[in-house]
Amino acid sequence: MDILLTYILPFVGMLMVLIVIHEAGHYVTAKMFGVKVLEAGIGFPPRAWGFKWHGTIYSINWLPLGGFVRLLGEEDPEDPESLATQAAWKRLIILASGGVLNLMLPILLFAVVFMLPRDVPVGPVVIDVVEQNSPAQEAGLLAGDEIITIDGKEIENTNDASRAIRLNLGDTLDFEVQRDFFGGGSGIVVTPVEARWSPPEGQGPTGIRIHNLVAGSAVCQGEGRPDQCFITEQSGFFEAIPKGWTATWETLTLARNQVIMIFKGGGGPDLAGPVGIAQVTGEVVDQSGWKPLLELAALLSINLGIINLLPLPMLDGGRIAFVLLEVARRGKRVAPEKEALVHLVGLALIITFAVVVTYFDIARIISGGSLFQ
Repeated sequence: MDILLTYILPFVGMLMVLIVIHEAGHYVTAKMFGVKVLEAGIGFPPRAWGFKWHGTIYSINWLPLGGFVRLLGEEDPEDPESLATQAAWKRLIILASGGVLNLMLPILLFAVVFMLPRDVPVGPVVIDVVEQNSPAQEAGLLAGDEIITIDGKEIENTNDASRAIRLNLGDTLDFEVQRDFFGGGSGIVVTPVEARWSPPEGQGPTGIRIHNLVAGSAVCQGEGRPDQCFITEQSGFFEAIPKGWTATWETLTLARNQVIMIFKGGGGPDLAGPVGIAQVTGEVVDQSGWKPLLELAALLSINLGIINLLPLPMLDGGRIAFVLLEVARRGKRVAPEKEALVHLVGLALIITFAVVVTYFDIARIISGGSLFQ
């Protein structure tokens, strides 16, 4: 029962919501442009229950791993109500709507996070270590420097500092620090520091290690853990929506930077399939409760949107690629049977990849490992 409540139900519920919202984008735009929707289902077949209304079957299915929308004639333009008979721009909107909705949903999810009371770490951010031969050392940063701003952005905690650096990889950032000078007194020092794409193992982009200084913090007032303290923040609706937009945009930027790091030799992210995501979901719930699931759902929604819009066969982006190819060829379509074959091969590759990733997910769990380690 604990496994069911901690791992399975949160994962299944979160995945279903994200995929149903994705499919709702296809459904609404298809209906808007007069494309016949053959079936709109929650879960995947076999069908448990359903009914037909206005030519569309609405079903609930036994495999609770998302949902689907089945459109008439996705590749063959024989029926006037089929997807393939629509103008190219309409097909592009229908195909892209699911991924776009997944990219927009995090704005709302992050906004809800900001509207809920949450503990935010505070305390002056102080440099513990400056690595040898790092950009920070070359710029003259010293252990004990208190970071005030990075590129003009006020730094209130270590999360702010890390985020400001990783959002601007490849750039030179102005660090404004307060420094205690030998012989007494302190002053402000501003120095440019490069944020590297591929730092040596064990070093960050700039080559510093930092912590939140609790001692003497007027905000903390002695509360919190010995190494950190927190204040409770909560935003109103009209303040939370812009923050949700900013958080979504910054998350997309971080995802872009992660991809660039792979090509620049900075190492790639850990891959996870459904089993790995279920493990992460359970660990989040077990360690931090249910509220952080909103942030995890926002991150997964962004990943789902990006992956679906990539030009990969069988996915929305692969179908979009065929429409764009048709436009480039001035309306000359790829033969439906050839396009279907490409998507079939793509499906086989996706299933193979999912099986391999799932194998490593299970092996990691059996060995007691975690994506957070």
